[in-house]
Amino acid sequence: MKNIYFIPGMAANCGIFEHIKLNDSKFKMHFVEWLEPSKNEPLQGYCKRLSEQIVSENPILVGVSFGGIIAQEIAKIIPTEKVIIISSVKDPSEFPIRINWAKKWKLYRFFPTSYFNLFEHLTKKLVSSKKIQQRIDMYQKYLSVRSVNYLDWAFKNVILWENKNPVSNVYHLHGTKDHIFPHKRIKNAHFLENGTHVMVLVNARWINKKLEEILEK
Repeated sequence: MKNIYFIPGMAANCGIFEHIKLNDSKFKMHFVEWLEPSKNEPLQGYCKRLSEQIVSENPILVGVSFGGIIAQEIAKIIPTEKVIIISSVKDPSEFPIRINWAKKWKLYRFFPTSYFNLFEHLTKKLVSSKKIQQRIDMYQKYLSVRSVNYLDWAFKNVILWENKNPVSNVYHLHGTKDHIFPHKRIKNAHFLENGTHVMVLVNARWINKKLEEILEK
């Protein structure tokens, strides 16, 4: 039986994988939980600590968004059979231009992560739109890792990621309507037409099918 370890996106909990269903006679699913980073902790050091949750030999890693970056870094630390990234990037060349500008000008230092919860709270109180209320409810359910220290650290490490010595066993699932990592800059991926950055939640049937195909290779 193959062991599959799932890593959620930035600020997300493992509930985002609730619709992922694999053949349990072939695959055992495990979930990696975010740790609180120490101040100025290097990405590699953080990934080393996170990898301690992975106790199986030669596992398969599945990471969403920032979790996909983390999965690739963990695969440089421990042997892995495969790395599957969803709604993520394989190297900085796939970043949108705005992230490259943020890196050049070190704009991550000014991102107001401390206002994240306050903005959400006020929006829910003041906006009557049912659709927006539902979206905020979804964010509250799945985006529960919200310490200012963690968010500041994560934003900085996404923007500064360079992916030196990239791993070769990476498979990529991506949506053509991803607003975080636009698909026009993404290379060598399986694309879901009209899939968005949250397709792991709303297009789980397609994700499940593609995961099974990749896992059987």
